[in-house]
Amino acid sequence: MDYNNRNIVLNELIGLKAKVTKSLDKRQRGLSGIVIDETKNTVVLETKLGARRIVKKISVFRFYSGRRSFVVPGDEINFRPHERMEKSMKFYKARKV
Repeated sequence: MDYNNRNIVLNELIGLKAKVTKSLDKRQRGLSGIVIDETKNTVVLETKLGARRIVKKISVFRFYSGRRSFVVPGDEINFRPHERMEKSMKFYKARKV
C-alpha cells in the first residue's frame, strides 16, 4: 500500500508501526508498536510490554510507512475499519498531501 498524508485516514492500519504522540490518558502517551487489531473506538498495539488497547478519540497517533510518517488525530479514524472509506472522506478532503 502506498500511504500518504491524505489517504492514511482511508486505508488499513493493521500492520503499520504506530506511536501514541498525545493522549488524555497519561499511561498511553509514548506507547509504540505494531497495530495488530482495530475496532470502532480502539487500536490495539503490540508493544514490548504486550498488547495495549488505545482509545482513538482521546489520542493522536503517528503512523509509520517505510521511511515516512503521518500524524493522525484519533477522531479522524474513529470508525469501524470497514466503514472508514465512506465516513472518513471529509477528513481525507481536508488533509494536505
